[in-house]
Amino acid sequence: MGSLKNTGKETQENKIMRDRLTALSPHTSIITINVNGLNSPIKRHRVAKWIKEQDPTICCLQETHLSPKDKHRLRVKVWRTILQANSKEKKAGVAILISDQVDFKIRQVKRDTEGQYIMIKGTLHQEEITLINIYAPNTGAPRFIKQLLTDLKEDVKNNTIIVGNLNTPLTSMDRSSRQKINKEIVELNEKLKELELIDIYRSLHPERAEYTFFSSAHGTFSRIDHMFGNKASLYKFKKIEIITSIFSDHSAIG
Repeated sequence: MGSLKNTGKETQENKIMRDRLTALSPHTSIITINVNGLNSPIKRHRVAKWIKEQDPTICCLQETHLSPKDKHRLRVKVWRTILQANSKEKKAGVAILISDQVDFKIRQVKRDTEGQYIMIKGTLHQEEITLINIYAPNTGAPRFIKQLLTDLKEDVKNNTIIVGNLNTPLTSMDRSSRQKINKEIVELNEKLKELELIDIYRSLHPERAEYTFFSSAHGTFSRIDHMFGNKASLYKFKKIEIITSIFSDHSAIG
């Protein structure tokens, strides 16, 4: 699960700091997945069971397809704190579930009315954290993410973690076709660099070709689901893996 450590090339100073953090604060894990709709009771049951099996501290969902009044449909035992952003049309939709087992104090919530993103700020075991969960539209995703990051620029600090289905492979290695990335993705990568955000999966697995989504229309695999953190906080991330699911056409990252 997406948890807290380094790249294997850490300095002695970072190692000491990490060991101190491990001793002082409980293990934290974040998992993110595009669930591809939650209006079916059977599907919701499968998702709830899967969340219990994975047992993350925080679970971020995209494409819930729920309406603003459907909060009760996301109930998962011992993940009672649920924050959502939904559109009235039951499309898109994102949610963040926080485990009852952790001391998470929410100070601020920001969300859009289209169900494309939700941001929460607060403290997790007394440490400041900002978590942004994004579902980018299928069309024009790199432009959308770049604009959203520009709009949220003041909120992106060294304690920020961004997760979600960005519908965008960031490098040619993230596509089975090895197709070159276009200008819009180059510009998005420049924006991420400007905000000192790094792709945690690629940082910890620089040579690994692994994917989160298969497009039957194009016959290609791609890694379009991501988790970003501030480059100064990379030492906190212990491991990150792609986790398969039986209820969605996406795999999770955690």
